[in-house]
Amino acid sequence: MSGIVWALLGAAVAVIFAGMGSAYGVGIAGQAASGVVTEDPSKFAKVLVIQLLPGTQGIYGLLVAFLTLSKIGVLGGQIADISLVTGLLIFTACLPVGLVGLVSARHQGTTAAAAIGIVAKKPDQFGKAMLFPAMVETYAILSLLVSILAVTGIPL
Repeated sequence: MSGIVWALLGAAVAVIFAGMGSAYGVGIAGQAASGVVTEDPSKFAKVLVIQLLPGTQGIYGLLVAFLTLSKIGVLGGQIADISLVTGLLIFTACLPVGLVGLVSARHQGTTAAAAIGIVAKKPDQFGKAMLFPAMVETYAILSLLVSILAVTGIPL
């Protein structure tokens, strides 16, 4: 396989894995949120905010994919001639956001579901409830930073 194929696979891994994790996490949190809203529709806004948190990993994967596609010229219409080694480096640079996004979004979804349970019983504890899924977000942000620095730091 040529370098451009590996670079494109890296962009795909970033989007697909992080997106899969986000879809799962948002789904789990959405199930919990639906139960709460069924009992008390006035809590909709609070539980929606918590439900959306696992969706950020998919956005992070998309951001890294856009950076990658821009770097290799796919978005600019002038595809770069990339060596196999450079393509593999770009592929590897995309792995952190894809893999950590997959795992962290799933865990953030279950943590968000538990936080939604807090809001269901004690709506005044919304701020504290948000902290639990936000802690999982920290690792997604770290992986985003690593992938951005790695992708942008690879010379073509």
